[in-house]
Parts: sequence; structure tokens; C-alpha cells
Amino acid sequence: MVRRLLLYCVIPTLAACAGGEPSLMNIGRDRAGGPDEFGIIPAKPLEMPEDLAALPEPTPGRANLTDPTPESDVAAALGGDIGALARGSSDVAFLAHATRHGVDGNIRADLAVADLEFRRDNQGLLLERLFDVNVYFRAYEEMSLDQYAELARLRRLGIRTSAAPPELVEE
Repeated sequence: MVRRLLLYCVIPTLAACAGGEPSLMNIGRDRAGGPDEFGIIPAKPLEMPEDLAALPEPTPGRANLTDPTPESDVAAALGGDIGALARGSSDVAFLAHATRHGVDGNIRADLAVADLEFRRDNQGLLLERLFDVNVYFRAYEEMSLDQYAELARLRRLGIRTSAAPPELVEE
């Protein structure tokens, strides 16, 4: 009886120590139930062309037969200003400002290595991994922004925060 009980305790414990990439956001054992980032905007139906040789060359970031206006579709779905896209506003100024200190061409690989190391260091305790306890928010807590403190700081500086609710006026 004691051996059987010990066996029932040892097998799950060893299974929890199994290798693989650490996951902080444990949505459940069936990972298919997680969020679907492609489910935001329904894709237009695919059509089989009559002549495959007549298909145009793929142009990343440009219009295609299935989705000729992807940026306008996203702007409309998210409640943005489609007219701003039509007026020719571009991201040139934004990109120039964002890259003013240089661009690291290897940033994706560097971040992937750093993220894997962070997830390994913060993957939770044994029982948390065994029972699929979500440790994501606790792991990233010190990196999170206190939105209310930031809103107060911006308002003290006189910066308009049009997307935030207005300050309460006491009567």
C-alpha cells in the first residue's frame, strides 16, 4: 500500500520536472484553447485562380489578391481613422524617431535568448508547474506599469491624456 502511494506521488513529480520550453501562461493542458491572434479580423475567402501562372509575384507589405487593403481593414475594425491612411500619412517620422539611436539587426535573436532565460528562471515552483498554475503575472509584476501612477505623472507634467478618462471634478 505504501509503495503504491509512493509510486502515485513520484510519477507526477518526475513528470513535472520534464524538460522543454518553460511556459508562464498556463492556460490549461490543452493549449488549443488559448487566444488566437488571427481571429481578430476574419480573413477574406481564398479563391483558386484559373491560371496559376498568371498570379503576381508576392510583395510583402503590399496589397494582394485576398486582402487588397489590409491596413484600411484593420483601421476600420479597430475604430481608427481610415481617412488618415488615404491622406498619405506615413510612418517615416515615427521610424526615424524610433531608430535615432541606431538599430540592432540581431535584436530578435537576442530577445529570444533573453526571454527563454527569463522564463526558465521564473517558471514557477514544482507544484505550480504540476497543476498548471498561471505564474505569468507574478513573473512580470516588477516590469509592469502602474497605469494610474503614470496617468497622474503625465497630468502633473501637463501632458494631455485624451485616451484616459477625465479627472474627477469635486463639487
